[in-house]
Amino acid sequence: MNWLVFLTFYIWMTNGLHRVTLKRQRSLRQILRERGQLPQFWKKYSIDMIQYTQDCSVFKETNEPLLNYFDAQYFGQISIGNPPQNFTILFDTGSSNLWVPSVYCVSKACVQHSRFRPSQSSTYTEVGISFSIQYGTGSLTGIIGIDQVNVEGLAVVNQEFAESVSEPGNTFVDSVFDGILGLAYPSLAVDGITPVFDNMMAQNLVEVPIFSVYMNRNPYSSVGGELIFGGYDEAYFSGSLNWIPVTKQGYWQIQLDNIQVGGNVAFCANGCQAIVDTGTSLITGPSQDIKQMQALIGAQPMDDEYAVECNNLNVMPLVTFTINGNAYPLTPEAYTNRVNSDGMNLCTSGFQGLDMGTATGPLWILGDVFIGQYYSVFDRGNNRVGLAPVVS
Repeated sequence: MNWLVFLTFYIWMTNGLHRVTLKRQRSLRQILRERGQLPQFWKKYSIDMIQYTQDCSVFKETNEPLLNYFDAQYFGQISIGNPPQNFTILFDTGSSNLWVPSVYCVSKACVQHSRFRPSQSSTYTEVGISFSIQYGTGSLTGIIGIDQVNVEGLAVVNQEFAESVSEPGNTFVDSVFDGILGLAYPSLAVDGITPVFDNMMAQNLVEVPIFSVYMNRNPYSSVGGELIFGGYDEAYFSGSLNWIPVTKQGYWQIQLDNIQVGGNVAFCANGCQAIVDTGTSLITGPSQDIKQMQALIGAQPMDDEYAVECNNLNVMPLVTFTINGNAYPLTPEAYTNRVNSDGMNLCTSGFQGLDMGTATGPLWILGDVFIGQYYSVFDRGNNRVGLAPVVS
Protein backbone atom coordinates (compact mmCIF):
# COMPACT_ATOMS: atom_id res chain seq x y z
CA MET A 1 0.00 0.00 0.00
CA ASN A 2 1.17 3.55 -0.68
CA TRP A 3 0.56 5.98 2.15
CA LEU A 4 1.99 8.94 0.23
CA VAL A 5 -0.82 8.61 -2.29
CA PHE A 6 -3.48 8.51 0.42
CA LEU A 7 -2.11 11.42 2.42
CA THR A 8 -1.55 13.78 -0.51
CA PHE A 9 -5.05 13.04 -1.76
CA TYR A 10 -6.44 13.66 1.72
CA ILE A 11 -5.30 17.30 1.83
CA TRP A 12 -7.69 18.16 -0.98
CA MET A 13 -10.69 16.92 1.00
CA THR A 14 -11.78 20.06 2.85
CA ASN A 15 -15.54 19.66 3.02
CA GLY A 16 -15.86 16.95 5.66
CA LEU A 17 -16.11 13.20 5.87
CA HIS A 18 -18.30 11.33 3.38
CA ARG A 19 -19.09 7.78 4.35
CA VAL A 20 -21.49 5.57 2.48
CA THR A 21 -22.48 2.27 4.03
CA LEU A 22 -23.28 -0.59 1.72
CA LYS A 23 -26.98 -1.29 1.50
CA ARG A 24 -27.34 -4.97 2.31
CA GLN A 25 -29.54 -6.65 -0.27
CA ARG A 26 -29.96 -10.26 -1.33
CA SER A 27 -27.04 -10.94 -3.63
CA LEU A 28 -27.03 -13.03 -6.77
CA ARG A 29 -25.19 -15.79 -4.90
CA GLN A 30 -27.89 -15.91 -2.22
CA ILE A 31 -30.63 -16.11 -4.85
CA LEU A 32 -28.79 -18.83 -6.78
CA ARG A 33 -28.11 -20.80 -3.60
CA GLU A 34 -31.79 -20.65 -2.61
CA ARG A 35 -32.74 -21.94 -6.06
CA GLY A 36 -30.10 -24.67 -5.99
CA GLN A 37 -28.38 -23.12 -9.05
CA LEU A 38 -25.11 -21.98 -7.49
CA PRO A 39 -23.07 -25.05 -8.56
CA GLN A 40 -24.15 -24.57 -12.19
CA PHE A 41 -23.13 -20.91 -12.00
CA TRP A 42 -19.63 -21.76 -10.82
CA LYS A 43 -19.24 -24.51 -13.43
CA LYS A 44 -20.19 -22.04 -16.16
CA TYR A 45 -17.99 -19.15 -15.09
CA SER A 46 -15.08 -20.86 -13.33
CA ILE A 47 -14.89 -24.39 -14.66
CA ASP A 48 -11.32 -24.93 -13.51
CA MET A 49 -12.26 -24.05 -9.93
CA ILE A 50 -14.19 -27.28 -9.56
CA GLN A 51 -10.91 -28.98 -8.67
CA TYR A 52 -11.08 -27.24 -5.27
CA THR A 53 -14.10 -29.16 -4.04
CA GLN A 54 -16.14 -32.15 -5.10
CA ASP A 55 -19.29 -30.87 -3.38
CA CYS A 56 -20.17 -27.40 -4.63
CA SER A 57 -23.72 -27.41 -3.31
CA VAL A 58 -22.94 -24.96 -0.51
CA PHE A 59 -20.12 -22.43 -0.69
CA LYS A 60 -18.82 -20.90 2.49
CA GLU A 61 -18.28 -17.21 1.88
CA THR A 62 -18.83 -13.85 3.50
CA ASN A 63 -19.77 -10.45 2.19
CA GLU A 64 -17.92 -7.59 3.87
CA PRO A 65 -19.58 -4.17 3.34
CA LEU A 66 -17.14 -1.36 2.60
CA LEU A 67 -17.36 2.30 3.54
CA ASN A 68 -16.35 4.80 0.85
CA TYR A 69 -14.14 7.69 1.99
CA PHE A 70 -14.03 10.31 -0.79
CA ASP A 71 -13.26 7.56 -3.35
CA ALA A 72 -9.79 7.58 -1.75
CA GLN A 73 -10.01 4.59 0.60
CA TYR A 74 -12.52 1.85 1.34
CA PHE A 75 -12.94 0.37 4.81
CA GLY A 76 -14.76 -2.51 6.47
CA GLN A 77 -15.47 -3.82 9.96
CA ILE A 78 -13.94 -6.79 11.77
CA SER A 79 -13.84 -7.90 15.38
CA ILE A 80 -11.07 -9.50 17.43
CA GLY A 81 -11.42 -11.51 20.62
CA ASN A 82 -14.24 -12.91 22.76
CA PRO A 83 -16.36 -10.96 23.50
CA PRO A 84 -15.72 -9.19 20.18
CA GLN A 85 -13.85 -5.90 20.04
CA ASN A 86 -14.73 -4.00 16.85
CA PHE A 87 -12.34 -2.25 14.49
CA THR A 88 -12.57 -0.32 11.23
CA ILE A 89 -10.08 -1.91 8.87
CA LEU A 90 -8.47 -1.12 5.54
CA PHE A 91 -8.33 -4.33 3.49
CA ASP A 92 -5.02 -4.07 1.67
CA THR A 93 -3.89 -6.31 -1.20
CA GLY A 94 -0.53 -4.53 -1.05
CA SER A 95 0.52 -6.00 2.32
CA SER A 96 0.02 -9.23 4.26
CA ASN A 97 -0.22 -8.45 8.00
CA LEU A 98 -3.13 -7.68 10.30
CA TRP A 99 -2.58 -5.03 12.95
CA VAL A 100 -4.71 -2.86 15.21
CA PRO A 101 -3.77 -0.34 17.92
CA SER A 102 -3.07 -1.71 21.39
CA VAL A 103 -4.53 -0.27 24.58
CA TYR A 104 -0.91 0.11 25.69
CA CYS A 105 -0.13 2.48 22.82
CA VAL A 106 -0.01 6.14 23.82
CA SER A 107 0.81 7.61 20.41
CA LYS A 108 -1.65 10.26 19.30
CA ALA A 109 -2.77 8.05 16.42
CA CYS A 110 -3.66 5.22 18.79
CA VAL A 111 -5.50 7.37 21.29
CA GLN A 112 -7.82 8.62 18.55
CA HIS A 113 -8.76 5.11 17.39
CA SER A 114 -10.26 1.93 18.77
CA ARG A 115 -7.63 0.00 20.74
CA PHE A 116 -7.42 -3.70 21.48
CA ARG A 117 -7.61 -4.74 25.13
CA PRO A 118 -6.16 -8.23 25.51
CA SER A 119 -7.26 -8.57 29.14
CA GLN A 120 -10.88 -8.34 28.02
CA SER A 121 -10.67 -11.29 25.62
CA SER A 122 -11.04 -14.81 26.99
CA THR A 123 -9.51 -16.30 23.82
CA TYR A 124 -6.38 -14.14 23.69
CA THR A 125 -2.89 -15.64 23.86
CA GLU A 126 0.18 -13.48 24.33
CA VAL A 127 3.12 -14.25 22.04
CA GLY A 128 5.22 -11.25 22.96
CA ILE A 129 7.41 -11.23 19.85
CA SER A 130 8.20 -7.70 18.68
CA PHE A 131 6.74 -6.44 15.43
CA SER A 132 7.77 -3.61 13.12
CA ILE A 133 6.43 -2.62 9.72
CA GLN A 134 7.23 0.23 7.33
CA TYR A 135 4.75 1.55 4.77
CA GLY A 136 5.30 4.22 2.13
CA THR A 137 5.19 7.14 4.57
CA GLY A 138 4.28 5.54 7.88
CA SER A 139 5.54 2.95 10.30
CA LEU A 140 4.60 1.26 13.54
CA THR A 141 6.00 -1.10 16.12
CA GLY A 142 4.26 -3.47 18.48
CA ILE A 143 3.97 -7.02 19.73
CA ILE A 144 2.38 -10.18 18.39
CA GLY A 145 -0.71 -11.76 19.92
CA ILE A 146 -3.10 -14.57 18.96
CA ASP A 147 -6.88 -14.42 19.05
CA GLN A 148 -10.05 -15.08 17.11
CA VAL A 149 -10.72 -12.71 14.21
CA ASN A 150 -14.27 -12.41 12.94
CA VAL A 151 -15.03 -11.07 9.45
CA GLU A 152 -18.78 -10.78 8.88
CA GLY A 153 -19.48 -14.14 10.51
CA LEU A 154 -16.31 -15.97 9.46
CA ALA A 155 -14.47 -16.80 12.67
CA VAL A 156 -10.75 -17.27 12.04
CA VAL A 157 -9.27 -18.93 15.12
CA ASN A 158 -5.66 -18.77 16.35
CA GLN A 159 -4.87 -15.79 14.15
CA GLU A 160 -1.59 -14.05 14.83
CA PHE A 161 -1.85 -10.28 14.60
CA ALA A 162 0.13 -7.22 15.65
CA GLU A 163 -0.87 -4.89 18.45
CA SER A 164 0.77 -1.56 17.76
CA VAL A 165 2.35 0.13 20.75
CA SER A 166 3.95 3.00 18.83
CA GLU A 167 2.67 4.83 15.74
CA PRO A 168 5.09 7.75 15.35
CA GLY A 169 4.39 10.85 13.29
CA ASN A 170 1.08 11.96 11.82
CA THR A 171 0.59 9.25 9.21
CA PHE A 172 -2.19 7.42 11.05
CA VAL A 173 -3.48 10.30 13.16
CA ASP A 174 -6.16 11.45 10.72
CA SER A 175 -6.89 8.06 9.17
CA VAL A 176 -10.51 6.93 9.25
CA PHE A 177 -9.50 3.32 9.84
CA ASP A 178 -8.05 1.80 13.00
CA GLY A 179 -5.82 -0.85 11.43
CA ILE A 180 -4.96 -2.81 8.31
CA LEU A 181 -5.71 -6.35 7.18
CA GLY A 182 -3.28 -7.45 4.48
CA LEU A 183 -4.47 -9.69 1.64
CA ALA A 184 -1.25 -10.19 -0.31
CA TYR A 185 0.78 -13.40 -0.42
CA PRO A 186 2.47 -14.86 2.69
CA SER A 187 5.94 -14.00 1.36
CA LEU A 188 5.24 -10.32 2.16
CA ALA A 189 4.21 -11.01 5.76
CA VAL A 190 6.45 -9.52 8.45
CA ASP A 191 7.77 -12.11 10.94
CA GLY A 192 6.43 -14.94 8.78
CA ILE A 193 2.91 -14.51 10.19
CA THR A 194 0.22 -16.44 8.34
CA PRO A 195 -2.16 -13.93 6.69
CA VAL A 196 -5.84 -13.94 7.57
CA PHE A 197 -7.01 -15.21 4.19
CA ASP A 198 -4.51 -18.09 4.29
CA ASN A 199 -5.99 -19.13 7.63
CA MET A 200 -9.47 -18.83 6.17
CA MET A 201 -8.44 -21.32 3.49
CA ALA A 202 -6.62 -23.63 5.92
CA GLN A 203 -9.57 -23.68 8.32
CA ASN A 204 -12.02 -24.45 5.49
CA LEU A 205 -13.94 -21.24 6.04
CA VAL A 206 -14.04 -20.67 2.29
CA GLU A 207 -14.37 -23.53 -0.16
CA VAL A 208 -13.21 -21.53 -3.16
CA PRO A 209 -9.80 -19.89 -2.52
CA ILE A 210 -10.65 -16.51 -4.00
CA PHE A 211 -11.80 -13.11 -2.84
CA SER A 212 -13.18 -10.21 -4.83
CA VAL A 213 -13.44 -6.45 -4.48
CA TYR A 214 -16.06 -3.99 -5.69
CA MET A 215 -15.40 -0.27 -5.17
CA ASN A 216 -18.26 2.05 -6.04
CA ARG A 217 -17.29 5.41 -7.54
CA ASN A 218 -20.84 6.72 -7.99
CA PRO A 219 -21.33 9.59 -5.50
CA TYR A 220 -25.10 9.29 -5.73
CA SER A 221 -25.26 5.61 -4.82
CA SER A 222 -26.06 4.23 -1.37
CA VAL A 223 -23.56 1.42 -2.00
CA GLY A 224 -20.01 1.97 -0.78
CA GLY A 225 -18.47 -1.30 -1.94
CA GLU A 226 -18.11 -4.94 -1.07
CA LEU A 227 -15.37 -7.45 -0.38
CA ILE A 228 -16.35 -11.09 -0.80
CA PHE A 229 -14.30 -13.90 0.71
CA GLY A 230 -14.85 -17.17 -1.13
CA GLY A 231 -16.62 -15.90 -4.22
CA TYR A 232 -17.58 -13.05 -6.47
CA ASP A 233 -20.83 -11.42 -7.59
CA GLU A 234 -21.46 -11.09 -11.30
CA ALA A 235 -24.14 -8.47 -10.56
CA TYR A 236 -21.27 -6.02 -10.05
CA PHE A 237 -19.69 -6.42 -13.50
CA SER A 238 -20.61 -6.72 -17.14
CA GLY A 239 -19.42 -9.37 -19.56
CA SER A 240 -17.08 -12.07 -18.33
CA LEU A 241 -13.95 -11.99 -16.22
CA ASN A 242 -10.62 -11.83 -18.03
CA TRP A 243 -7.95 -13.75 -16.11
CA ILE A 244 -4.36 -12.49 -15.83
CA PRO A 245 -1.58 -14.70 -14.42
CA VAL A 246 0.29 -13.51 -11.34
CA THR A 247 3.91 -13.06 -12.36
CA LYS A 248 5.36 -13.01 -8.84
CA GLN A 249 3.66 -14.26 -5.69
CA GLY A 250 4.28 -11.43 -3.25
CA TYR A 251 2.10 -8.54 -4.26
CA TRP A 252 -0.71 -9.34 -6.67
CA GLN A 253 1.72 -8.64 -9.48
CA ILE A 254 0.82 -8.89 -13.17
CA GLN A 255 2.25 -8.05 -16.59
CA LEU A 256 1.19 -4.90 -18.45
CA ASP A 257 1.46 -5.13 -22.24
CA ASN A 258 1.49 -1.35 -22.66
CA ILE A 259 -0.18 1.90 -21.61
CA GLN A 260 -1.82 4.05 -24.26
CA VAL A 261 -2.82 7.70 -24.08
CA GLY A 262 -5.25 8.88 -26.72
CA GLY A 263 -4.82 5.64 -28.67
CA ASN A 264 -1.00 5.86 -28.86
CA VAL A 265 1.39 3.70 -26.85
CA ALA A 266 3.04 6.08 -24.41
CA PHE A 267 4.51 3.81 -21.73
CA CYS A 268 5.58 0.18 -21.26
CA ALA A 269 5.99 -0.33 -24.99
CA ASN A 270 7.90 -3.53 -24.31
CA GLY A 271 5.79 -4.56 -21.35
CA CYS A 272 6.24 -3.83 -17.64
CA GLN A 273 5.07 -5.04 -14.24
CA ALA A 274 2.19 -3.74 -12.14
CA ILE A 275 0.44 -4.65 -8.91
CA VAL A 276 -3.29 -4.51 -8.19
CA ASP A 277 -3.46 -2.76 -4.82
CA THR A 278 -6.61 -1.90 -2.87
CA GLY A 279 -4.49 0.03 -0.37
CA THR A 280 -3.35 2.66 -2.89
CA SER A 281 -5.79 5.43 -3.75
CA LEU A 282 -4.43 6.45 -7.14
CA ILE A 283 -2.52 4.93 -10.05
CA THR A 284 1.21 5.30 -9.62
CA GLY A 285 4.20 4.79 -11.88
CA PRO A 286 7.82 5.86 -12.25
CA SER A 287 8.19 9.57 -11.58
CA GLN A 288 9.45 10.46 -15.04
CA ASP A 289 6.68 8.50 -16.72
CA ILE A 290 4.01 10.09 -14.55
CA LYS A 291 5.40 13.56 -15.24
CA GLN A 292 4.97 12.82 -18.93
CA MET A 293 1.51 11.38 -18.26
CA GLN A 294 0.41 14.60 -16.57
CA ALA A 295 1.55 16.58 -19.61
CA LEU A 296 -0.27 14.23 -22.00
CA ILE A 297 -3.58 14.60 -20.15
CA GLY A 298 -3.11 18.35 -19.69
CA ALA A 299 -2.70 18.38 -15.90
CA GLN A 300 -0.76 21.26 -14.36
CA PRO A 301 1.15 21.28 -11.04
CA MET A 302 -0.67 22.96 -8.16
CA ASP A 303 0.24 22.73 -4.47
CA ASP A 304 2.29 19.53 -4.88
CA GLU A 305 -0.53 17.99 -6.93
CA TYR A 306 -1.59 18.00 -10.56
CA ALA A 307 -4.98 19.34 -11.55
CA VAL A 308 -7.11 20.27 -14.54
CA GLU A 309 -10.19 22.41 -15.03
CA CYS A 310 -13.15 20.05 -14.73
CA ASN A 311 -14.70 21.79 -17.73
CA ASN A 312 -11.88 20.34 -19.87
CA LEU A 313 -12.66 16.68 -19.17
CA ASN A 314 -14.55 16.33 -22.45
CA VAL A 315 -11.43 17.06 -24.49
CA MET A 316 -8.97 14.96 -22.48
CA PRO A 317 -7.72 11.61 -23.82
CA LEU A 318 -8.55 8.06 -22.84
CA VAL A 319 -5.82 6.28 -20.89
CA THR A 320 -5.83 2.58 -21.71
CA PHE A 321 -4.01 -0.22 -19.91
CA THR A 322 -3.50 -3.27 -22.13
CA ILE A 323 -3.26 -6.38 -19.96
CA ASN A 324 -2.94 -9.94 -21.24
CA GLY A 325 -4.20 -8.78 -24.64
CA ASN A 326 -7.28 -6.97 -23.32
CA ALA A 327 -7.83 -3.22 -23.20
CA TYR A 328 -8.87 -1.53 -19.95
CA PRO A 329 -9.66 2.10 -20.83
CA LEU A 330 -10.13 4.86 -18.28
CA THR A 331 -12.10 7.96 -19.20
CA PRO A 332 -11.04 11.41 -17.92
CA GLU A 333 -13.96 11.24 -15.47
CA ALA A 334 -12.52 7.97 -14.14
CA TYR A 335 -8.89 9.06 -13.77
CA THR A 336 -9.61 12.43 -12.16
CA ASN A 337 -11.22 13.40 -8.86
CA ARG A 338 -13.44 16.44 -8.49
CA VAL A 339 -12.55 18.59 -5.47
CA ASN A 340 -13.60 21.87 -3.88
CA SER A 341 -10.75 24.36 -3.67
CA ASP A 342 -11.58 28.01 -2.93
CA GLY A 343 -14.52 27.92 -5.31
CA MET A 344 -12.40 26.70 -8.24
CA ASN A 345 -13.81 23.95 -10.43
CA LEU A 346 -10.78 21.67 -10.18
CA CYS A 347 -10.27 18.00 -10.88
CA THR A 348 -7.10 16.42 -9.53
CA SER A 349 -5.17 13.89 -11.55
CA GLY A 350 -5.53 10.26 -10.51
CA PHE A 351 -1.89 9.59 -11.43
CA GLN A 352 1.07 10.08 -9.12
CA GLY A 353 4.77 9.41 -9.38
CA LEU A 354 6.25 6.71 -7.17
CA ASP A 355 9.59 5.09 -7.89
CA MET A 356 8.98 1.53 -6.74
CA GLY A 357 11.80 -0.53 -8.14
CA THR A 358 12.31 -4.29 -8.13
CA ALA A 359 14.90 -6.67 -9.52
CA THR A 360 12.83 -6.92 -12.71
CA GLY A 361 12.30 -3.19 -13.07
CA PRO A 362 9.93 -0.48 -11.82
CA LEU A 363 6.37 -1.27 -10.77
CA TRP A 364 3.17 0.51 -11.66
CA ILE A 365 0.40 0.37 -9.05
CA LEU A 366 -3.20 -0.05 -10.16
CA GLY A 367 -4.95 1.40 -7.14
CA ASP A 368 -8.51 2.40 -6.35
CA VAL A 369 -8.80 4.67 -9.41
CA PHE A 370 -8.41 1.55 -11.56
CA ILE A 371 -10.23 -0.96 -9.32
CA GLY A 372 -13.19 1.40 -9.11
CA GLN A 373 -13.71 0.86 -12.83
CA TYR A 374 -12.82 -2.84 -13.00
CA TYR A 375 -14.22 -5.43 -10.63
CA SER A 376 -11.25 -7.39 -9.31
CA VAL A 377 -11.12 -11.06 -8.36
CA PHE A 378 -8.04 -12.44 -6.59
CA ASP A 379 -7.63 -16.18 -7.18
CA ARG A 380 -5.10 -17.83 -4.87
CA GLY A 381 -5.92 -21.31 -6.19
CA ASN A 382 -4.80 -20.48 -9.72
CA ASN A 383 -2.55 -17.50 -8.88
CA ARG A 384 -4.33 -15.05 -11.15
CA VAL A 385 -6.35 -11.85 -11.11
CA GLY A 386 -9.73 -11.54 -12.83
CA LEU A 387 -10.91 -8.19 -14.18
CA ALA A 388 -14.20 -7.05 -15.70
CA PRO A 389 -15.87 -3.64 -16.17
CA VAL A 390 -18.03 -2.61 -13.25
CA VAL A 391 -21.73 -2.08 -13.84
CA SER A 392 -22.35 1.64 -13.87
